Amino acid sequence: MVEPGGVLGVALVALGMVLTPGPNMIYLVSRSITQGRRAGVVSLGGVAVGFLVYLLATNLGLSVVFLAVPELYVAVKLAGAGYLAYLAWNALRPGGVSVFAPEELPHDSSRKLFTMGLMTNLLNPKIAIMYLSLIPQFISLEAGNVLLQGFLLGSVQIAVALTVNLGIVLAAGAIAAFLARRPSWLRVQRYLMGTALGLLAVSVATDTSAPAASG
Repeated sequence: MVEPGGVLGVALVALGMVLTPGPNMIYLVSRSITQGRRAGVVSLGGVAVGFLVYLLATNLGLSVVFLAVPELYVAVKLAGAGYLAYLAWNALRPGGVSVFAPEELPHDSSRKLFTMGLMTNLLNPKIAIMYLSLIPQFISLEAGNVLLQGFLLGSVQIAVALTVNLGIVLAAGAIAAFLARRPSWLRVQRYLMGTALGLLAVSVATDTSAPAASG
């Protein structure tokens, strides 16, 4: 079964990534601010389906590949660490713009909102890399049933991402108004998140543990 450390690790990675501005957050926030909370929730439904697509596609192939070529752990680990470092740099670099800055957007139907949420997630490189490079490194071959572990850990990521995004959708208007009056708070958030992601990247890159073949 899934080890507690793996669950905690995936939850922390998912939390760090969902709080880092990206295509999903930008789309959900923009729709919530310009078209209301309902539009944001409908859009989030599309994002959720996108997560499920990645979860199915990744795990159905991953269980076979990891059992056949455990050495891929090294490549997976380095790719994940590199992307975490990239996210850390994006959070810490000067000149960042708040995703909560309001802008004019046309009102769309519920069907289009859902479809756009789905496509935004499916075409989001951050999500693709997370499923291909970050979540897999928390799978233990010694614990057995790699496929089940992949689905359980992916479910943890989805639960964290949807919970945080729902909170952002419901609070987007209030957050936008708050940050408009206190821009220094946005910088503090960026620095804290960037530092956390950077430390996690170092931890992943320097982890010397190697997978063992399942018996």
